[in-house]
Amino acid sequence: MQTTPRQLGYAFPAEWEAHEATWLTWPQNEATWPGPRLKAVQAVFLEFIRAVSQGEKVHLLVQDAARQAQVAEALDKIGTALSQVHFHQWPTNDAWIRDYGPAFLINRQAEDPKLLVNWTYNAWGGKYPPFEEDNQIPAQVAQWLGVPSFDGPAIMEGGSVEFNGQGTLLTTEGCLLHPNRNPHLKKLEIERILEEYYGVSQVLWLGEGIVGDDTDGHIDDITRFVNAETVLTVVEQNASDVNHTPLQANLERLQKMRLPNHQPLNILTLPMPSPIYIEGERMPASYANFYIADAAVIVPVFKTSQDEAALKIIEACFPGRQIVGLDARDIIWGLGSFHCLSQQEPAI
Repeated sequence: MQTTPRQLGYAFPAEWEAHEATWLTWPQNEATWPGPRLKAVQAVFLEFIRAVSQGEKVHLLVQDAARQAQVAEALDKIGTALSQVHFHQWPTNDAWIRDYGPAFLINRQAEDPKLLVNWTYNAWGGKYPPFEEDNQIPAQVAQWLGVPSFDGPAIMEGGSVEFNGQGTLLTTEGCLLHPNRNPHLKKLEIERILEEYYGVSQVLWLGEGIVGDDTDGHIDDITRFVNAETVLTVVEQNASDVNHTPLQANLERLQKMRLPNHQPLNILTLPMPSPIYIEGERMPASYANFYIADAAVIVPVFKTSQDEAALKIIEACFPGRQIVGLDARDIIWGLGSFHCLSQQEPAI
């Protein structure tokens, strides 16, 4: 059997641990954001870059030199320190780098303290071809950084897994057991792969995701670790809403879970925004799709009555970090938000 990152002492850190940088891809796919929506998304994405770059480096993937010049000028106009942004002219199919980008693991005692895992990516079960350029990004990152790369033996997306940095991984059956990913693998086989290639000792399973989520139920739309013992999980108070029952079922599962030290999780709840429909389609809008940067937590807001309460709950979880609520009403048309659009590179 191939030597695995876990056997070599590597593990995937928690998102709130110090970053070397954040990797982002400039949104440019008009199929994802048609018509004038793409320009609106790009305007918010500029603010996202500025917020992240105030505390760490940003690696930004762009299609070509012309796009780099255009984006750099736009960033400069809104007061972004361009010294914090490193451009890579690497073609991509879409902007969801959380799912196709590299998974960074660290072992500070190793000769190579950082490595990455290059999982196979198939655009959430082959839903949105082409995706070949996106699938090449981890290899390009490994070559550019000069770090070792392990090929993960499964189709996997970064938004489908959540970590507490102390050996526990949260995921969902709805996504990882879906036959459009790894139909040849049983649940226990998937657990083993997660343990060996993310360097964790425990895999905890929730059930289904929220309505409108075309990823088949990514964890980063429903439940997030905010420290090693505490999760924020979304709930729908309206019993007649289609999300109420599956989210209550996930809450009940969380209440029964135990960490390796036999302690229960500390569970905090986060409201769902009022339902958002675009052209008659229910969007997977969720405050849980926030990104924890070194200096800030960037939270999607939807101009609904629940925004303020959600921001306050998240703020209480991250003392010392600025809470930045950015309008995600156009971004959500692409069926994801700021966590889906980012991937952290841990500091060593």
